[in-house]
Amino acid sequence: MSSSRPFLLCDVFSNRLGAGNGLAVVLDGAGLSGEQMQAFAAYINQSETTFVLPVSTPEASYRIRIFTPVSELPFAGHPSVGSAHAVLEAGLAHAVNDQLVQECAAGLLPITVQGEGAARVISVRAPHGKHIATNDMAKALLPAALQGMHLGELPPALINNGPLWWCVQLADEAAVRNLQSAQADIAALNHATQSVGLAVFAKADAGDYQLVVRAFCPADNIPEDPVTGSANAAIAAYLHQCGALAAIGNPYTASQGRELGRDGLVQVRVDEEGEVWIGGKTQTMVEGSLGWG
Repeated sequence: MSSSRPFLLCDVFSNRLGAGNGLAVVLDGAGLSGEQMQAFAAYINQSETTFVLPVSTPEASYRIRIFTPVSELPFAGHPSVGSAHAVLEAGLAHAVNDQLVQECAAGLLPITVQGEGAARVISVRAPHGKHIATNDMAKALLPAALQGMHLGELPPALINNGPLWWCVQLADEAAVRNLQSAQADIAALNHATQSVGLAVFAKADAGDYQLVVRAFCPADNIPEDPVTGSANAAIAAYLHQCGALAAIGNPYTASQGRELGRDGLVQVRVDEEGEVWIGGKTQTMVEGSLGWG
């Protein structure tokens, strides 16, 4: 007989219901195997699903494992922010001096909690983004993946901040908004470089956001992800490393998801040590129990 496990469906990086990226959170994942977790993530088919587990170190406030419909991730931004919201709502963890520590496959990640209720903003420090050299196969596949793109000044780069992201600057906001992505060619590039997706970005002149972002993950059966924390963190790390952050601002807000009927907002900051923090608001969409495992 299946166990009954508390469960939340959250909307992350959203100021209102239905505007962000959905996240399934199983609040008691104890006793589930990795195969069972992966099967549920595939079944519910959110871009990511997390499972809350007992911590393995007293330094951690809580521990999670993160799954897409087809694979496990060491880190992802919207699952980290959304899971922190979920454990706070469920009383499974309590912020100390407005801080939590999340344990995941990428290590122990600090999280800040500011405000209460609907105004609460949760931010996570992403793993340090590193520029990864590409091989000849990747260089051969890249032009096809970039077809139809009006590129900006910075060259495309592969950034590792837990997952690997291709970060591609486009010329302007219209080039991002109007892009028709080459899904099969992006998937081929992702498979060849073991990357989770390709994210395009450009500076924006809107009042409430300074960067516009879209993220494509066809190799994970996600043609386009609505609002993507790890991609935004990878882009910020790349901008910082290139000395291009001043043109955007620090901190800044990124807009993502409008092309999918969402309108997510990600708050991004690079601290004095060069580490990237990403955050935003989270809404609880569904609360109940789950029979699985």
